[in-house]
Amino acid sequence: MSEQIVHLTDDTFDQEVLQSDVPVLVDYWAEWCAPCKMIGPILEELAVEYGDRIKITKINIDDNAQTPPKFGIRSIPTLMVFKNGAVEGTKVGAASKSDLAAFIESSIA
Repeated sequence: MSEQIVHLTDDTFDQEVLQSDVPVLVDYWAEWCAPCKMIGPILEELAVEYGDRIKITKINIDDNAQTPPKFGIRSIPTLMVFKNGAVEGTKVGAASKSDLAAFIESSIA
């Protein structure tokens, strides 16, 4: 995993995501999820490309059972962009790098 990606827990979610000064993309994922593993390297590339414009994070739903239900996570991967503590956009399922970049752009604009 890249050091560009912040790994969240139920305990760090509020501080890292809801109180962040920059937009935050949260990837809800699990170790057994093949589509989650597919987009992992893409998210690492985007984390490098976007730099300080957005914080890219991941939260393992198996290890952190409190946070996903708060945001209605029913399938993974689910990606959410938070801005000023509120959900700006949600994307469910694996997507190409260009689709993910377009999702990020539309959510942080």
